[in-house]
Amino acid sequence: MSVLDVGCGTGAITKGIAEAVGPTGAVVGVDRDRRLINLARLQSASLPNLRFEEGEATLIEYEGRFDVVTAARTLQWIADPRAALQRMKRAGKPGGLLVVLDYNHALNAWQPSPPTQFAEFYSVFLAWRESNGWDNEMANHCPGLFAEVGLHEIRGDVQDEISVKGDEDFDERTELWIEVIDNIGPTLQRAQVCEAPLLEAARRSYDTWRKVDLLRHTLSMRATVGTVPPI
Repeated sequence: MSVLDVGCGTGAITKGIAEAVGPTGAVVGVDRDRRLINLARLQSASLPNLRFEEGEATLIEYEGRFDVVTAARTLQWIADPRAALQRMKRAGKPGGLLVVLDYNHALNAWQPSPPTQFAEFYSVFLAWRESNGWDNEMANHCPGLFAEVGLHEIRGDVQDEISVKGDEDFDERTELWIEVIDNIGPTLQRAQVCEAPLLEAARRSYDTWRKVDLLRHTLSMRATVGTVPPI
């Protein structure tokens, strides 16, 4: 089996795919970030059936080569997801599968409601994404986009990640937004849409609140699958 993983990042998922298809399969990971591609190559050097390439999802040049083309949490960062899906479809063999997993950032939820400072940060985060042309309900819009690019047998499945207080991995999963503030915060500052005091207040208030008051955390996600039509 041949698989193309678009937006592979550090290649953690791609490596698992290569291990699953075994030595008779072939897996290619593509990402636009050279630093991540170099890291992926370093961490997967022992797998001869896996290779990584630097490239944009909207510029993939493969044609009719892969049994499965997949993208996990990738389209949410692309201003023209339709163009990316067209390229992904073209890369698939007739009868092959296109599989996309992504977020609905606008539909993520916390129970009870998060502190004011974090809510303000999250509102800025969503507005910044929108200003870049990135869809905050990407997952819900995927089935329609699949139909637009001509995929067949389209189906979608809710894949929400729900964390409940008392779960063994609750602390690890709810720490996600601390990581987002730390990683995205400097970019928001450079874009002049958020200042350091808000980032600091959001981080501090969220971290305290999640450890004491947060009961349920839901990341809105959806998987969409379509079939490449015959020639």
